[in-house]
Amino acid sequence: MTEYRTRIGYLQALLSIILNILLFALKMWAGIKSASIAIIADAWHTLSDSLSSLVLLFGFKISSKPADEKHPFGHGRAEIIATVIVGILLVIVGFSFFTDAIQKLRAHQAANFGTLAYVATIVSIVLKEAMAQFAIYFGKKCDSELLLADGWHHRSDALSSVAVLIGIFLGKLYWWVDGCLGILIALLLFKAAYDILKHSISKLIGEEPSEALINSITSLISSQFDEPVHFHHLHVHNYGDHREVTFHIMMNPQTSLQKAHDLTDKIENLLRDEMKIEATIHAEPYLKNKN
Repeated sequence: MTEYRTRIGYLQALLSIILNILLFALKMWAGIKSASIAIIADAWHTLSDSLSSLVLLFGFKISSKPADEKHPFGHGRAEIIATVIVGILLVIVGFSFFTDAIQKLRAHQAANFGTLAYVATIVSIVLKEAMAQFAIYFGKKCDSELLLADGWHHRSDALSSVAVLIGIFLGKLYWWVDGCLGILIALLLFKAAYDILKHSISKLIGEEPSEALINSITSLISSQFDEPVHFHHLHVHNYGDHREVTFHIMMNPQTSLQKAHDLTDKIENLLRDEMKIEATIHAEPYLKNKN
């Protein structure tokens, strides 16, 4: 799966870089011709996708490296760090667009939209949504936060282009439409950045296991015991596509050391084979009066 994820990551990054550079050139041309801050801002938003795709490329390259002496759990968290960088790039670009739009509103500057603006914006919407669909589909299939982040980045660009297209229709009626659209695009970028950073930083710092994961592990453990299972101190450690869990499991005090070892070893193998999780289990005696 790691090799497959890496190939998909490389393909997504290369397609994104090539298509975004072409879209940037088209939208920048249209923006300059129209004197539109919204289209120019949208063009730079598209170029920022190319920069984030470079981050994506290096993130997958580093995270695919195998474990070594200095990194016994692999390099998977490089993917999460790369996702955080994508979020930060969105914040920087969004702030730049926000300030430019405010200045245009203060100067009472209106855009002069023409046919080129319509064509560039429609092409952008279609291509960016297609790229978003591709990245989000494979992000879910490969369980990759970085691919999902890149997909939502593309979708935010498609949505901002939709807003620009609406503004083009209204721009001839209201001079302030272009500046307001620039602010709207910036706010969309801030929202996308917030969602990406919140999710990625939470994983990087460490988060409690989900109820679904606890239930899955409980069911798996219960299938190996003839009596109720008691476990606690469950901790999850995410390393990109590699996940480690540690927990304590309570057994009958009369259970032999060999049997306890065999049972925990069997559970560890099951978690590895069925859930792709590496587990470390501590066995301890179950005492009825223990809190």
